[in-house]
Amino acid sequence: MNTEKKSSEKIYADAVTVLPGGVSRNTIFHKPFPHYVSGASGCMVTDIDGTQRIDFANNMASLIHGHAYPPIVEAVTEQLKKGTAYTLATEVEVRYAQHLTSRAPDFDKIRFVNSGTEAVMSMVKAARAFTGKSKIAKAEGSYNGTYDFVEVSQVSSPENWGPIDHPNRNPLAFGTPPGVLEDVVVYPFNDIENTLNLLDENADDLACVLIDPIPHRVGLFAATDAFVEAVYAWTRKHDTLLVFDEVITFRTTYGGAQQNYSVKPDLTALGKLIGGGFPVGAFAGRSDVMSVMDPNESPLRLPHSGTFSANPITMTAGYVAMQDFDQNAILDLNELTARAISQINEAIKLADVPMSISGLGSMFRLHPRRNAPESYREAFQFKEEKAVMTKILDHMFYKENIIMVNTGTCMFSTAIGQQEVDRLSQGLMNAFKANKAELNEVWDRYHEKHKKADPKG
Repeated sequence: MNTEKKSSEKIYADAVTVLPGGVSRNTIFHKPFPHYVSGASGCMVTDIDGTQRIDFANNMASLIHGHAYPPIVEAVTEQLKKGTAYTLATEVEVRYAQHLTSRAPDFDKIRFVNSGTEAVMSMVKAARAFTGKSKIAKAEGSYNGTYDFVEVSQVSSPENWGPIDHPNRNPLAFGTPPGVLEDVVVYPFNDIENTLNLLDENADDLACVLIDPIPHRVGLFAATDAFVEAVYAWTRKHDTLLVFDEVITFRTTYGGAQQNYSVKPDLTALGKLIGGGFPVGAFAGRSDVMSVMDPNESPLRLPHSGTFSANPITMTAGYVAMQDFDQNAILDLNELTARAISQINEAIKLADVPMSISGLGSMFRLHPRRNAPESYREAFQFKEEKAVMTKILDHMFYKENIIMVNTGTCMFSTAIGQQEVDRLSQGLMNAFKANKAELNEVWDRYHEKHKKADPKG
C-alpha cells in the first residue's frame, strides 16, 4: 500500500501527462501548479496539502449556498438511491419548472439543458428558428459561453477592436469559420446611439439582440434603463427578439436582473446557481417562441434533446437550492455584500491605491482604476495591469488564504458571514499595501496608454 503523502505539485506532474496543460478548465490554473481539493464545507475549502481557504469564488458563482449544503446533500442522497438518469421524465423536473417560472412573470415556458453555454446556444437557435433570421448582436467584450457566435470579440483589445461606432468582429479561437463572424453584430455596451445605428444596418437579418444585464467580463456594471429600453423598442419594430443572458445575474434579485427593468426579454438563459452545485442550464420565455421545440408542432422548427437534460440529480439539487434562496435570503446576502464593498472601499482609501469597485447584488469586481469603468474599453486592462492584479490575487490566495475569481471578482454565497467579510477586507488591505508602489506605477502608465489607445474612440 502506497502511504506517501499526496501533494498538489506531485499530482500536477501526473496531470500534465494526460490533460492539456494539466487541467480540464483554464480558469483553475495557478502557476506553478493548480491546487487539488481534499474537501469543502460551507464557505471553506481545504486542499490536499492541508491549507484551508475562504471561498469567495464559489465555483464561478454556481454555489449559492456554498459547499456541501446539508439540505442539498440530503435530498440528492435520497435521489441517488433511486437512480441518476432515465429515458423517462421525472416529476421533480415539472415541480422545479413551476418554481422557476413563478419567479419571473415573462417565463411562460422553460427548457432545461446542461450548462450556461448550452442555454445561450439553444436560446440563440430558438430565436433563429422563430424569426427565420440568422444574425445575432452581442456586446463587445461580453462572455456568453463557449459557442462560436457568442465568442466573437470576447477579448477585443486596442490593437484590434476598431472604431467604437463599428467595433471589429474578432474571433476568439483560432480556426473560427469566417462565416461565423459575418453573422454577428458587435455593439458597444450601454452606447445607445452607436448600438442602434449598428442594429439599423442589419435590421433585416437579426434574429436576436443578446444582452447580459450585468456583464462580468465587460466590467460588471449594469445595463442602463435607457439602453435596455432603447434596444427593446428597436426589436419591437424589426421583428427581432431581445434575449438576456442571466446565467450569472439571476442571483441579484428574486426574479433576476431583468426584474429591475420596465421592459422584459423574450427569452432568458439561466445556469450556475440554479443547479444547486451540479451542471445545469435552462432557457425560458414566451410560449410562442418556446413552441419551436414542441414535439407536437408540425413542422418541428428546432429538434432539441439532451441525454442529461433535466436529470433528476440536478433537478433535485436545484429545486432545493432555489427554494432556500428566497426573497429574504437574497436581501440578506445583498446587504452583506454591500457591507463588504463599503469595507473594501475604506481599505482602498486607507491604503491610498488606485482601485475601484463595480457590481450589483451579491457580486463585485475590483479594477485598478481611480474610478470604476463605465464601458468595456475603459475596463480593459493592459498587460501591466493584469500582472499587478495577478499579484494581488496571488497574495490573497497564498498569504490570506482567500479564493477570488481570477478577474478580481467575488461571488458571495449564503454560507459567508461577517467574520469572512472582515477577513476579506483586511486581506485586501494587506494586498493593496504590499503592492502599492506597483499599483501607482501601473496607474500612471495606464493613463499614458489610455490616451494613445483612445478607448472611447
